[in-house]
Amino acid sequence: MIFDTDVFIWAQRGNEKAAELMQNAPEKYLSILTYMELLQAAQNKTQHKYIKGFVTSFGFNILPLTENIGHRASIYVEEYALSSGIRSGDAIIAATAVENNLTLSSGNAKHFKAIKDLNLKIFKP
Repeated sequence: MIFDTDVFIWAQRGNEKAAELMQNAPEKYLSILTYMELLQAAQNKTQHKYIKGFVTSFGFNILPLTENIGHRASIYVEEYALSSGIRSGDAIIAATAVENNLTLSSGNAKHFKAIKDLNLKIFKP
């Protein structure tokens, strides 16, 4: 399973359901974009260390941005930006999930529900 940024934020804020969901996933992935978003939100080096430790301790594999992911994400933006408001970051995360045949867990259903080839698991905090 690949996790959207919001699930990480819930877990870091102490949400037990988010932490349990991550802990119980047999395989744990995150997009390089999610990893960058988490680091970007940090306000100091201590928070950077915390994020890196969190990702490592939970055993997450960080999936890189590939040419295929970029191409698929651009198609998603072209196809869904006007009708559903998908933004480039969400398109990259969704494309990463689809290209790696993974289920995406996110609490932001409205960001992803229009993408027909995405296997989406809605997280409810």
